[in-house]
Amino acid sequence: MNKKVFWMTKTGTFIGMLIALQLLTAPLGNTLITGSLVNLILVVAVMTGDLSSGITVAALSPIFAKFIGIGPLWSIIPFIVLGNIVFVLIWHVIGKRKIQQKYFTYAFAGVSAAIAKFLVLYIGVVRISVPLLLSLPEPQAAVISTVFSVPQLITALIGGALAMLVVPTVELATKASPYRMNT
Repeated sequence: MNKKVFWMTKTGTFIGMLIALQLLTAPLGNTLITGSLVNLILVVAVMTGDLSSGITVAALSPIFAKFIGIGPLWSIIPFIVLGNIVFVLIWHVIGKRKIQQKYFTYAFAGVSAAIAKFLVLYIGVVRISVPLLLSLPEPQAAVISTVFSVPQLITALIGGALAMLVVPTVELATKASPYRMNT
């Protein structure tokens, strides 16, 4: 199989999973569930795919969420994209290290990536976008600021914890696949 076709198939699968997840969880109106599962998909994409798959899914995630009707204001989306990319970059750099203690590595990657994503979103949305770029009534500004603070840290930690369970299984399944391609 051509490497470009394989990459497109793999990345498209993660994007499809992401869109399906967002559509299925949208009626729940629960960012804890949706955010945790989105973060899980971001980690699985970068850990079982490659960095470019992870970054692509990370960048497109908030855009699809907006089109589905669960995304935030357009002016906040660049900060979410940046937070997601930082999240997958850290997972890639730390989580892909080949050491004996895989779960320790995953835990360290998960906590580090969650804190970094939280900081990017908190600074970008709560400290820059809401007070300086948006003209929102105080109640709406307070809601957005709350959503993009500690809940983002929690959903990133939950997504990372779930990934610690899912990634080894997916890796094992793909190693056994006759269609596996080293990218």
